Amino acid sequence: METKIVAGCDEAGRGCIIGPLVIAGISVNHDQEEVLKRIGVRDSKELSQPKREKLAEKIEEIAKDIVVMKVTPCKIDTFRKQGVGLNRIEAMKFADIIKLLNPNLAYIDSPDTNLDKFHRFMRKLVGEGPELVVKHKADRDHPVVSAASIIAKVERELDIARLKEEFGNFGTGYTSDESTINWLREWLQNNKEFPEHLVRRSWVTSSVLKGQKEQTSLSGWFRGLVGK
Repeated sequence: METKIVAGCDEAGRGCIIGPLVIAGISVNHDQEEVLKRIGVRDSKELSQPKREKLAEKIEEIAKDIVVMKVTPCKIDTFRKQGVGLNRIEAMKFADIIKLLNPNLAYIDSPDTNLDKFHRFMRKLVGEGPELVVKHKADRDHPVVSAASIIAKVERELDIARLKEEFGNFGTGYTSDESTINWLREWLQNNKEFPEHLVRRSWVTSSVLKGQKEQTSLSGWFRGLVGK
C-alpha cells in the first residue's frame, strides 16, 4: 500500500518593508504528523527564536522533503509594477513548492480572505494532482503547516542577521517597529535611494519617507531663497 504524503506551505516576512518574503513547504509521511505535534510544533509566532531554531532541526529529521523559496525586495517591487500583488506571488511560489514536493494532500495557509477564489487559483497553478486544502490559520490547525511556518521564519531570521552585518541594526524590518522606521529615515539622510536588495521600495512607507525627505529638502531650499 502506497504511503500517503502530506505537505504544508506557509510564509514569513509578508508584511515587512525590509528583507525577503520567505515561503516554505515540507512534506511528511501522513503518520509523522502526530510526531510533529508531539515535539511541540505550532505556529511560529507563538515560539521564541531559540525554540524555533531547535524545532527546525527536529523538523529536518522528520520531514520527507523541505523546499524554501525566497522573493527579494527588488523582485517584489518588479512584480508589483506589473500588477502582481503579494497574494498572487505567494500562490505562484506555493504552487512551485507543491509541484516539487509532489504530495497526495497539501495544506495551504491562505493569504486571501476569499478562500474559494484562492483555492481556484491554486488549482489552476498546480494542475491535476494533489488534493488541496486552503484554510485561514492553517498553521494553527495542521502541524505540517506549523512546521513550514517555523522553517520559513528561521530562514528569514538567518537572512535578516546577514543583512544586519552589512547594513547595521535596522530592527525587525516591519513598519510597526520604531527602530526600523528610524533606520530608514537615517538612511535617506545620507543616501538618495533605499538599497533595492534590502528595502521594498514599492511599499507605501517607503514612498512616504522619501516624500518627507523631498519636502524637507524643498523647504530648506525655499528658506534659503527667501533669505537672499
